[in-house]
Amino acid sequence: MTAHTDIVRDGFLARLPPRWQPYLLLARLDRPIGAWLLFLPGLWSILLARPGAKRALWLIALFAVGSVLMRAAGCTVNDMWDRDLDRQVARTSGRPLAAGALGLGEAAVFLAVLLALSLVILLQLPPLAQALGVGSLALVATYPLAKRVTWWPQVMLGATFGWGAPLGYAAATGRLTPAAGVLYLGAILWILGYDTVYAHQDREDDALVGVKSTARLFGGRTRPFLAVCYALALLALLAAGRLAGLGGGFFVALAVPAALLARQVIALDIDDPALCLRLFKANREAGLAIALAIALGGYGV
Repeated sequence: MTAHTDIVRDGFLARLPPRWQPYLLLARLDRPIGAWLLFLPGLWSILLARPGAKRALWLIALFAVGSVLMRAAGCTVNDMWDRDLDRQVARTSGRPLAAGALGLGEAAVFLAVLLALSLVILLQLPPLAQALGVGSLALVATYPLAKRVTWWPQVMLGATFGWGAPLGYAAATGRLTPAAGVLYLGAILWILGYDTVYAHQDREDDALVGVKSTARLFGGRTRPFLAVCYALALLALLAAGRLAGLGGGFFVALAVPAALLARQVIALDIDDPALCLRLFKANREAGLAIALAIALGGYGV
């Protein structure tokens, strides 16, 4: 497996003042895929709840901005915990804290600013959603520790990145229902699958430094494991749609993300890190296709 990095130092970041660049790299603004993947479960749940069009658009806008801020906050916390490990992994050794471009104090101030801005967004939501938003901080703060103690840190990431499912539903309705809970389960299973693919980029380095992951746990058996994760995720989505009373258009349109996920399973080569990264990023399109299916079942057909 050849060493590589997914840090993008050219593009728009290269045209910004050099003093800003380490902070923007710390926030992963060079790689927006993480913000997309954090946003999508919230988008699903807002559409599943079917608020009025104006309310839905307002919530979607809030969740889009909040996802960028909280993904940046989560990455900052992650890099503060992992700076010593990151120096030992080829893909992450260039991260600002690992490389010494920023210190812990500067990262802590940046984190405080991100959390303050996120609080402004959270205060626009109903009380239950506010409580859930505050509760998510425990997941954000402790997720980086999971890979030190369990072979299943991807489940912890699923619980963290999928938190938008109950949060979005509570934001739209002020309550939680079984449909929201099942949607959250589906999001966790989806994330468990795609983050296992992502973790294969670091499998060899992780073994050297003692970091655990489902990529290391399943190794050559990852393809059937991924198929099971995605199949169960789709079943959970079907159940959530049925519990929410979505129209037939949802069940028909769900064939599109099902095909996109199946394509990932077929194409997977765990010894090709660049391909693993591409397959991981392909989940943005799969997630958007799920959102479209929910919208068709809730607002359309």
